[in-house]
Amino acid sequence: MQLIIDRRLQAGALLPTEAELMEDLGVSRNSVREALKALQALDIVEIRHGYGTYVGQASLTPLIDGLTFRTLARHDHDDSGALAEILQVREVLEEGLIRRVAATVTEGELDRLEGVVAKMEEAGRAGRSFPELDREFHELLYASLGNDLVPQLLAAFWTVFRRVSGARGRPDAPSPELTARWHRDIVTALRARDVEGAQRAMAVHFRGIAARGVG
Repeated sequence: MQLIIDRRLQAGALLPTEAELMEDLGVSRNSVREALKALQALDIVEIRHGYGTYVGQASLTPLIDGLTFRTLARHDHDDSGALAEILQVREVLEEGLIRRVAATVTEGELDRLEGVVAKMEEAGRAGRSFPELDREFHELLYASLGNDLVPQLLAAFWTVFRRVSGARGRPDAPSPELTARWHRDIVTALRARDVEGAQRAMAVHFRGIAARGVG
């Protein structure tokens, strides 16, 4: 890892060969191979057999896989607890971030959020769930912050929540129409530049999920 950092190698860059790494690092071939396998599991490197080893994307996939396993393993006999922990983390993050969004979101970004909500409402009237629209909404919501880590981290927790809920089942998930209404209230408050109202709307959204889908 230090070699990648010191040489300022970016994602997709070709790493030195095994022999070169052995010489540069002063270690055995087995040590190099074990290190590369460990880094591959973390998505720090990508091993393309027959082509070489490249710097990976360093995505949050290992975090997602680890959290999913940890949550399911720790709550083997507690379905509600498995979802509640993940939901609570999302809630804390998003309720805090929405205050900043209210001050930075542009009219164009609000228009895009309105478009997503309109699709949610259309699906809700037809009784169809819309998990991908839900995800798109929350990713768009924080675009104005200009922080690349925020949507990645929120998407990671969203994915873990979906995986766990899929494994455990959610017998009393919120209705699509109600879910669409919660998102509409968030956009309405943001459009009015109502910081407190936006935070309240986000809190209602998460508490509604918890009440119907978790607790």
